Amino acid sequence: MKYILKCFFSLFLVLCSLTTLAQKAAIKDSTAVKKDSVKPKTERYGLRVGVDMYKFTRSLYDKNYKGLELVGDFKFTRRHYLAAEIGNENITVADDQLNFTTNGTYLKVGFDYNSYENWLGMNNMIYVGMRYGVSTFSQTLNSYSIYYANNYFPKPIIESGEKFDGLSAQWLEVVAGVKAELFRNLYLGFSFRMNHLITNKTPENFDNLYIPGFNRTYEGKFGAGFNYSVSYFLPLYKKTLKNKSKEVTPKK
Repeated sequence: MKYILKCFFSLFLVLCSLTTLAQKAAIKDSTAVKKDSVKPKTERYGLRVGVDMYKFTRSLYDKNYKGLELVGDFKFTRRHYLAAEIGNENITVADDQLNFTTNGTYLKVGFDYNSYENWLGMNNMIYVGMRYGVSTFSQTLNSYSIYYANNYFPKPIIESGEKFDGLSAQWLEVVAGVKAELFRNLYLGFSFRMNHLITNKTPENFDNLYIPGFNRTYEGKFGAGFNYSVSYFLPLYKKTLKNKSKEVTPKK
């Protein structure tokens, strides 16, 4: 009898041990399932395209100006964007001494760095960047007047119409601006630009006083400009965010 009781007691202890191990295994498995059920955080990457509203609206109210600029950027890291602008300008400038028309196209390519820390799922920007710009254009000297030191007599205006083709310019541009999401994927942006000419092919006896994409050149090799744009973000893919928090190891 004693032998049978010992056997039952030993079997009871074995069953208790197995039950405890099974419970620990079940808790471990449920914890693993819970961890796996948590969706990893992702961030959207893609292309944002839009139009410069300053040039578009100016074309509506200024009879001496016609222009259009398309803008775009592509997010390739959390803070870095490839950026580009392409456009066309036709402008007539009437000064005291001369009247001329500039017509041409331009392309600017570069990058932007976003210093703003976004919430998850947002792509707002407070950024700085650089552009390399190139423009091909023509100038038409419509009319001019000869300067006289004596202002008692009216200055005669000489009609010209001479056209200079095959002109070009290249420059570097420093950009600073913001882009904010108004509605889902729709953004409003402002930017300011400081330009520095690298090359400037000019005709004989006439300077390039206006370069499409660069603006006026009356200050020598330096120029300035701004734009405000409306753009739409096209999400192309997502990337999983890495968890930077340190894992806590349980004490033994």
